Amino acid sequence: MFKSKLATMLNIVAASCFLLFLACSSGSKNDNNNNNGEQPPQKSDYVLIHLGGNSWVQSNATNSTGDDGRITSYGIDGWIDQTKKFDIYFRVNKAGSLKLALELDAANDCEIRVSAYNNNVNLIKTADLKIKSGNKQFIAIGDFANNQAGYVKVTLEGLSKNGNMFPSPIYSLGVGGDLREYDMDFVKEKFSDGSSAFGYGRRGPSCHMWYTFPSGRDIEWFYNEVTIEQGQDVLASYFMANGFSLGYFGMQVNSLTERRMLFSVWSPYSTNNPNEIPPDQRVELLARGDGVTVNDFGGEGSGGQSYLIYPWKAGITYKFLNRVYPAGNDRTTCTAYFFDPDRNDWRLIASWSRPKTTTWYTGCYSFLENFQAFSGQFTRRGLYGNQWARTKEGEWVEITRATFTADSTARQRMRLDYQGGVVGNRFYLQNCGFFNDTTPIDTVFNRQPNGIAPNIDFSRF
Repeated sequence: MFKSKLATMLNIVAASCFLLFLACSSGSKNDNNNNNGEQPPQKSDYVLIHLGGNSWVQSNATNSTGDDGRITSYGIDGWIDQTKKFDIYFRVNKAGSLKLALELDAANDCEIRVSAYNNNVNLIKTADLKIKSGNKQFIAIGDFANNQAGYVKVTLEGLSKNGNMFPSPIYSLGVGGDLREYDMDFVKEKFSDGSSAFGYGRRGPSCHMWYTFPSGRDIEWFYNEVTIEQGQDVLASYFMANGFSLGYFGMQVNSLTERRMLFSVWSPYSTNNPNEIPPDQRVELLARGDGVTVNDFGGEGSGGQSYLIYPWKAGITYKFLNRVYPAGNDRTTCTAYFFDPDRNDWRLIASWSRPKTTTWYTGCYSFLENFQAFSGQFTRRGLYGNQWARTKEGEWVEITRATFTADSTARQRMRLDYQGGVVGNRFYLQNCGFFNDTTPIDTVFNRQPNGIAPNIDFSRF
């Protein structure tokens, strides 16, 4: 009898120890995958913002040289350097509490810091996140009380690691709480036509001013002035001054040491590969200015490109002049000049002959774009003023009316950091940088006229 009771007591103790072991093991597993021992978050409770199209290596607008390969189609990848920080952006359309989470792989244990800001500068909250090694983890960061609508920035920085890597890849940021997908805007994986959106989304929205020409008149020349204010000459910006139905002309920030005056004319043959253009549909170079480089271009249509490496400066107004006219034999001549304030004279960029085309200057516009994905988190602005059109009869007509538009990145609400309007007596275009105030697309603006036509000796051309 005694042995039977003893055996029963030993069995009870053993069972209790086994249950305690299971409970301890379960708590340790939760702690591995969710830092505070809470139940792991459910993806279905979050909107997943893919970091392949919504993140950037944190850098300075004037000296950034790229993402260093850390932003890929997978998201943030190859994060080794502790000095690198990463910024993630999304827009909320109403105030409300945010629950944040990260979807990631981790090759080793590490700790990172997650900070959320509204308006890029106002800190909402910071949380330190201890991450255990393991793949395909979905880890809650915590609750962030956001008290306003607009862009939210989430910054990731590395604190420590027990191996070589911080989490890599970090695939997505989960956003939950009071907000659902229809309450937010961010860069989706594809545009409505099925094409990839990540590259264009990270570059940011391009925006345009379409100038209203006098109706019923044949325009041969277009004149425009562009000023870039101090601090707005951001790397990878193209401030296009004189666009038309056959090409475009303006100034670029190409690198930390190089800037260009760029003039391009499209071929009438539709292709993104210039090698596919038939010989009878290639644009022909008629003349080029001193020091001008000429080549083919592709990627966004194809044709002839000409540019002058020129160290233009912020704060100085530059003058642009284009001529477009029918040259006979079903060809149209397109020519570009800019006024060099250092020489106090007009300089030829190039003159191109476009086949299978008979037209005067039509489709007149200016645009602003960022042409590198790593630079899409920096704001840039251009001022466009004193526009004039000159008819084939030699009459100057001042252009004071323009319509603001933007590209598919803006129209499909991938990015809403774009603006246009009037400052003083000049039009302006502004994009990128995740500012909150957006100009409605197709808004018409009118600037005050200057009333004094350009003084140009056309006999020299």
